[in-house]
Amino acid sequence: MTDEQLSRLSTRPSTTELLFEWFQRIVALYCLIFGVFYWVRLLGFYEGPLWRFDLMPTYWQVAAVLLAVFFPFAAIGLWMLASWGPIIWFICAVVETVMYAALPDLFGTNYSVLAVHAMVAIVYIAFVVVISRRRRGREVSHY
Repeated sequence: MTDEQLSRLSTRPSTTELLFEWFQRIVALYCLIFGVFYWVRLLGFYEGPLWRFDLMPTYWQVAAVLLAVFFPFAAIGLWMLASWGPIIWFICAVVETVMYAALPDLFGTNYSVLAVHAMVAIVYIAFVVVISRRRRGREVSHY
């Protein structure tokens, strides 16, 4: 194989890399939905005990504002496949995990959100490990 053929092969994404891109875009959509959910609560369209920003306790105000801004931001980063997208998602996941797992007396419990964050993290780590191993294997075989 010539160097030109090798460079063309290495720039074409593998099936795993394409699946990883689609996975990130699916997570981006769910981040956008979560962000809209928090904005709905802040604007007062949510029918529940904390249905409007001025009626929320301070700890809910801080969490809701942070997540209303960060989730759409994470969605943009994940959709664009930017390196900072997963980092912003991770911040959101940590905040919600602390809210619902460490402080259930303040925020209540929401095991479905915790399960979704755990599944996304596990799948993300699996993709990164598989892709890095394949890239390392390709680099070794080129020498």
